[in-house]
Amino acid sequence: MSVDGLWIGQVAMTSLMNIAFAFAVGSALLAAWLAKDGCQTVAPARPALLRAQRALVTGAVVLVLADLGWLVYESATMSGVALPEAFGIVPSVLMQTHVGFAWSLAFGGALVLLLTSVASHEGVLRNALLWLAVIAIAAGKAALGHAADAGIASAAIGMHTLHVLVTSVWGGLALSAGLAVLPALDTSTARGVLIRTAGQVSSVSLVAVVFVLLTGAFNAARGSGGSFEAIDASTWGHVLVLKLALVALALVLGGLNRFSALPRLRRSASTVDAHTFNNVMYLEALAMLGVFVAAAVLSHSIPGFAAMG
Repeated sequence: MSVDGLWIGQVAMTSLMNIAFAFAVGSALLAAWLAKDGCQTVAPARPALLRAQRALVTGAVVLVLADLGWLVYESATMSGVALPEAFGIVPSVLMQTHVGFAWSLAFGGALVLLLTSVASHEGVLRNALLWLAVIAIAAGKAALGHAADAGIASAAIGMHTLHVLVTSVWGGLALSAGLAVLPALDTSTARGVLIRTAGQVSSVSLVAVVFVLLTGAFNAARGSGGSFEAIDASTWGHVLVLKLALVALALVLGGLNRFSALPRLRRSASTVDAHTFNNVMYLEALAMLGVFVAAAVLSHSIPGFAAMG
């Protein structure tokens, strides 16, 4: 692994892809949950619904742009040329490499996600296309990572696809709720909607976390070859430990909200407790930003078992 300008660019683009995808997934869930409460123009939940919809579009746009940027950096890295020359290599990468096929799947999903996010009418078909696009993006992203070394039709690809999905649900809800949507419900007239939405965020996040830990353990064991020495003695292992520490921090913050702030909010419906829940969610979102950046570094680092030979 050579830490140079191209590597830094790849990691930056991958981080942006991870964050934008999660932000879009979380925003799509929140928009679906708020659709009924915010359908009326004067409804207290209307500002939150509009924020969720705009956040979905923003996340999809950034994802498409980050995908394009990542492809250029990857083409430069694969061909060993300078970044300006990589534009001429892109067609060959797309047509002749596994990376090109996997990227095309993820990028196609991102385009469908963008088109469905800006659709003026919602319905069963639109929602089905949106979530099929999410699955396609997750599968494409998984195939771009180290899991592809085991082959396309492998348990590693399947587990990593699931890991990308559930991480995007958990992290995406934290990002969208903490940074964009829940602050719009910080009024006394919207307190009931805040309590209901906070409960949905907490419950879905809990389920997602269980699968994140299970699939993450599988990926960590595979990347380390089942050896703690590979974790201790490799850069990949050190980054993995940092990622796990950030995950633990996010878990603690999520636990504080679920088992302390949310029960108090349900009992009192007070402004103080509403602010507490939103503030802790904001901190959890910041922790998840770190998780997604660490995941990007891991994806562009030599796995521990390979580094140890």
